[in-house]
Amino acid sequence: MSTQSQTLSATDRTRLRRHAERGQTEHADLLAVLDAGMICHLGVVVNGAPLVLPTAYGRIGDTLYLHGSSANRSLHAADGQEVCVTVTHLDGLVCARSVFSHSVNYRCAVVFGSARIVTDQDERLAGLRAVTEHLIPGRWDAVRAPTRKELAATSVLAIPLAEASVKVRTGPPGDEPEDLDLPVWAGVIPTTVSLGEPSPDPALRPGTVTPDHIRLRAGQAAVSRS
Repeated sequence: MSTQSQTLSATDRTRLRRHAERGQTEHADLLAVLDAGMICHLGVVVNGAPLVLPTAYGRIGDTLYLHGSSANRSLHAADGQEVCVTVTHLDGLVCARSVFSHSVNYRCAVVFGSARIVTDQDERLAGLRAVTEHLIPGRWDAVRAPTRKELAATSVLAIPLAEASVKVRTGPPGDEPEDLDLPVWAGVIPTTVSLGEPSPDPALRPGTVTPDHIRLRAGQAAVSRS
């Protein structure tokens, strides 16, 4: 699927069987969920048993890149295998008038595809840069580049975004009509992920200032040094 595609392709694996009305069909919805996250979960079968691995990720166009140690058996087991990658955002705790009707507000993307270990060195570097820049924009160019030894110790996994689903829940609880008159508080407790004040490494060289890309990532204003 190209980034020019307007809608997500429907397959048996991506068809929503519960609360289909929560499904988002635009390709832009998928990219929005992925681009807003920081950690994904990779599901892969290793030696006949399922394994789920949390890891950082990045995106270039319609390819998702994951990275990990070259000794990580789950990444190598995923090579050439059908895998599943999920990214979920918890947006609120939904408090209902009955236990059964409690829920959460969320945004979730589920990606299916055949994974491949990236062997081309240029693509490996691009994938690692995508992961780094996804977490901290501007960081790749501000630090030392990886050495050959470090690259040899790192595996990069690529997964196409050709088959995916997006599901979103928003709004108040869906209580049963007969429960609406119960003297019970109901509503939503919003949840957010926030970045705090940068904490300098005690081993920093004297005079090392917090760079603008770190301040901006933490939601702070850049400092003029003219």
